[in-house]
Formats: sequence, structure tokens, C-alpha cells
Amino acid sequence: MSAPIVERPSSMNDYGVPAESEGLLPWAWAQERLVKCRNYWVVTVGPTGVPHAMPVWGVWDPEHDRFWFSGSPNARKMRDLADNPNVTVMIDDTVEVVSIQGQRVEATDPGARDAEADRVIRAYAAKYTDTPEAAEAMIGFVGAHAIVCVQPRRGYAVIEREEDFARCATRWRW
Repeated sequence: MSAPIVERPSSMNDYGVPAESEGLLPWAWAQERLVKCRNYWVVTVGPTGVPHAMPVWGVWDPEHDRFWFSGSPNARKMRDLADNPNVTVMIDDTVEVVSIQGQRVEATDPGARDAEADRVIRAYAAKYTDTPEAAEAMIGFVGAHAIVCVQPRRGYAVIEREEDFARCATRWRW
């Protein structure tokens, strides 16, 4: 996947965000935070229009710029995504903020593991476990649940420090 376009968020001039590009955050800055994050927030919208936000474990794939997470097919977020593929994923840092808007582009049913799902499940286990036994248990657990892939469309970053906020506000578009 090609690198996203880096630009200013168009609707933040009321916050003192400048038009010029000096201070924009590079995509590598966001990727670093997306990869190392342990807990992500996933926001979905159900058929009644009510938003639903839940923390999840997941894996950001920097090679393909995609986010993967798993859950019970009966979970509200999974039911929401079956009806409406739009989703927002955020890291759990409220100072160096990264928020990705995208769509569910792939979902693997529980127990249905192709090569891509197997790669993601193994990356998940490597990230969240520290022993071979724990990794095998995690692989079994995640593989028994639905796995969702999120393709980003837009990303946003702000640094919630007075000296950085306006200067560093950044948007990425794919």
C-alpha cells in the first residue's frame, strides 16, 4: 500500500491550526504508535445510529496499513460492523493522539483460518504473550473468534500539549 497523503485537518483553523505544512507529523510517527499500542478503542455505529465504543486488543500491520482485531461474533461491535462497515480505531494515548477512520474490509468467521488470518493470529499472540504455552493458548482463543480487518481512509493526530497542539495537528488520507 502506498503512503497516505499528509495534510492539515481542514476544519481546525478555529483552534489556531496553521495552513502551512511546517510541523505536520510524518506517517511513520503515527505507525510507531499504532504498532506499539496495547489497548485500542474501536467505535462502531449500530442500526439505530447509536455509537458504541469498546477497548480491544489488536495488531496494526505497518506493511499494509491495516488494523486487525478479534471478538465474539455475538459482540455488539461485531454485529454493528456486519450492518455498517464504518469504524474508528484509536490508540489509548490521550496526549499523543492517533485516530483512524476506516472500513471493515474483511472478516473471518470463527474457526475459518486462511494464511492471512493465521499470520495475524500469530502476530497477535507474539504481541500479547511471553511464553510458547501462552502463545498457543492465545492462538486457539483468537482463532476461535471472528477476526476483523480495518482499512483506513483517514487518520488524524494531535498532540495535546499547548506548545504542540496547533503546530502538529495532522490528517492523513489514503
